[in-house]
Amino acid sequence: MNQEKVIVIDFGGQYNQLVARRVRECNVYCEICSYRTDLEQIKAMNPKGIILTGGPNSCYGPDSPTCSKELFEIGVPVLGLCYGAQLMMFVLGGKVEKAPVREYGKTEVLLDKPSLLFQNVPEKTICWMSHFDYISKPADGFWITAHTADCPVAAAENTEKKLYAMQFHPEVLHTQEGTKMLYNFVRGICGCVGTWKMDSFVESSILEIREKVGDGKVLCALSGGVDSSVAAVMLSKAIGNQLTCVFVDHGLLRKNEGNEVEEVFGENGPYELNFVRINAQERFYGKLAGITEPEEKRKIIGEEFIRVFEEEAKKIGRVDFLVQGTIYPDVVESGLGGESAVIKLHHNVGGLPNYVDFREIIEPLRNLFKDEVRKAGLELGIPEKLVNRQPFPGPGLGIRIIGEVTAEKVQIVQDADAIYREEIQKAGLSQSIGQYFAALTNMRSVGVMGDERTYDYAVALRAVNTVDFMTAEAAEIPYQVLQKVMSRIINEVKGVNRVMYDLTSKPPGTIEFE
Repeated sequence: MNQEKVIVIDFGGQYNQLVARRVRECNVYCEICSYRTDLEQIKAMNPKGIILTGGPNSCYGPDSPTCSKELFEIGVPVLGLCYGAQLMMFVLGGKVEKAPVREYGKTEVLLDKPSLLFQNVPEKTICWMSHFDYISKPADGFWITAHTADCPVAAAENTEKKLYAMQFHPEVLHTQEGTKMLYNFVRGICGCVGTWKMDSFVESSILEIREKVGDGKVLCALSGGVDSSVAAVMLSKAIGNQLTCVFVDHGLLRKNEGNEVEEVFGENGPYELNFVRINAQERFYGKLAGITEPEEKRKIIGEEFIRVFEEEAKKIGRVDFLVQGTIYPDVVESGLGGESAVIKLHHNVGGLPNYVDFREIIEPLRNLFKDEVRKAGLELGIPEKLVNRQPFPGPGLGIRIIGEVTAEKVQIVQDADAIYREEIQKAGLSQSIGQYFAALTNMRSVGVMGDERTYDYAVALRAVNTVDFMTAEAAEIPYQVLQKVMSRIINEVKGVNRVMYDLTSKPPGTIEFE
């Protein structure tokens, strides 16, 4: 990523990925770093600007995440958000203390003075607040540029030193002019011209892959999902017949999906990928027998994938590289991209075994968000129908089945999910929902069917709307559609007597169940 970039320094806030995502919407490349990152390392990255994220601590606490005063003296613009704003003031000599009134949610912010940060923003605007501390006295050299009814310093700046602070969160959609504010910072104040574009990313990635691989052989882990499909086509364009794509049917796919993947990527499909299909259903079921803990399931699935790939590599001959469709949210949620807590180990990141019998793992999409992956797919010429498919996690139904995974449970959730997807499509809702699927809970309850008592499983239906898959809201599906899905699942899927609809947003939930 040798181009202009903005660095997001993570202090443990829940929106760090969202900050990076919004910066990239301005066509500026952005990376997340932990606040523990050495200052010299940050300088070596040659950032055009730095953004300090929010966080759950009080900046004046003895063990709270902090930064050195020198961070604000390296000569590039710095923008502090929420905790980052308070930390900036605290480190530079201002005063931060417990707020008399906590602010949370949509709040009217009043702009006090003209500022490049608020260029073309109305004098009154709605912003998202989430803080129990406040800046009671700005550091020397700063002047206040915005306030609220309860927060005297909603924004402040020192233009001479290019330091800016916002008590609110411009990265969330609830802040009406947030995208404009971040654009003003990265494109205006930082002087970025916007070189982060998908066509140039795809072109440079193909050249880098070709140079890295040389005359070596490459095995691509192809699941048939959007991420691995885009990675496979990118590698195919880079190295042609040096690539072999191995599709492992682990028995945790959606109904008929194994055959559908083979139709698209196999020898009769439009791509020349040296496609190999491995039917390993019983192997994976055996490894997962008796396992109920989600992270353990992910690790087992991740390791077994690797072992299958290693076995196939030996059949091919000397294979130097393994390709995975890892994307940026996988990295950060696995605790490898910043300072946030580990949300879940992704089977292809934190779930990898300690030893992998490949010289190197290539992850060409590792720095992309999901919507950027889709754009890259279109740049590669992949049909829109394939690029915009419903996301499907690598561990598959293994994390859509709560508790132990068995062949019986897989059959139940496959059938229920197929009915759900069919009815969503019939209702013309498939293009308006970000992601939807059925999951099998571990709950069994009493029911009555045919005048007889039943004691069967409950299926949970999930549907969310999201742009970046980092935040999501439950989709509002018409009641009659849900009723139809419920009726069909209970009547057609053996072992189910109850259907529920999950209204949980992300956060506090995740999109997947495990």
